[in-house]
Amino acid sequence: MPAQFKDYYATLGVPRDASSDDVKKAFRKLARKYHPDTAKDKKTAEEKFKEVNEANEVLGDPEKRKKYDTLGASWQEPQSTATHEQDVHFGGTGFSDFFEQYFSGGSRYGFPQGFDEGAPSGTARQGRVRRGHDIEGDILVTLEEAMHGTQRPLSLQTANRQTGVVQTHSFEVRIPPGATDGRRIRVPGQGEAGINGGVAGDLYLRVRHAAHPEFTTREADVYHELEVAPWEAVLGAEVVVPTLDGSIKLRIPAGAENHQKFRVRGRGLPKGKTGERGDFFVTLNLVLPATLSDDERSLWEQLRNTSTFKPRA
Repeated sequence: MPAQFKDYYATLGVPRDASSDDVKKAFRKLARKYHPDTAKDKKTAEEKFKEVNEANEVLGDPEKRKKYDTLGASWQEPQSTATHEQDVHFGGTGFSDFFEQYFSGGSRYGFPQGFDEGAPSGTARQGRVRRGHDIEGDILVTLEEAMHGTQRPLSLQTANRQTGVVQTHSFEVRIPPGATDGRRIRVPGQGEAGINGGVAGDLYLRVRHAAHPEFTTREADVYHELEVAPWEAVLGAEVVVPTLDGSIKLRIPAGAENHQKFRVRGRGLPKGKTGERGDFFVTLNLVLPATLSDDERSLWEQLRNTSTFKPRA
């Protein structure tokens, strides 16, 4: 079954010449709206959340966006990335077949042990027992799932190399707590079927963290940008900051600077089975008021006229 083209610009509601900042803003707005933890209609929101994540995965990456833009009318042409002798379709990974075909990082297949790619077909191969190919794919994992772990139902559709019969098999994959972005999860025996009674290959799923409207990750560390008012930075403040497992109070010292970073130890993702966790980093993002009332403008003018601060001295 051919992949269905995905209009990622329409998904995010941005024009094709949208800036990277516009793409980011559109994603964050939609991600907040459809995040499964906050939406009322969770089933619909979950699907929309996957769609906007996939669009952001492509349009938010300069290289992927360039490739997407150059596909144009040729998007249906066969790709040359493959050693594919068969097609494969995933279900439940969070990514569409279109994404898997064009933007999945890495090849779908590895040659099985002892497999001779250049060996002739026919009698030379007849009767030989061969292990099935390994299959690789991406799996979209929310940060909440990466934090606590989860079981994910998956399906895999392949065509038998010997008979050509399409086979679909379903199974569950365990996403362990602390699954970091880029980690490969091995699912034994869920790859391509063996030939002439050979054992099946394995399935390798590469974890891709779903983009979150509030957090980013780097290994087991979690990062959050905190918007602060000028007076909070100047005078100091105590603010409530969200984390992946509940809110915390953060003290902003007087005289804090824009982009200043604070570290909260042990509030990141789990690190294996040791109980140790990564850290949580908060970066201050100074935000100025977009509009002013007459009273507010008067106060800012009073500050300007009485302050001895010289930023360019």
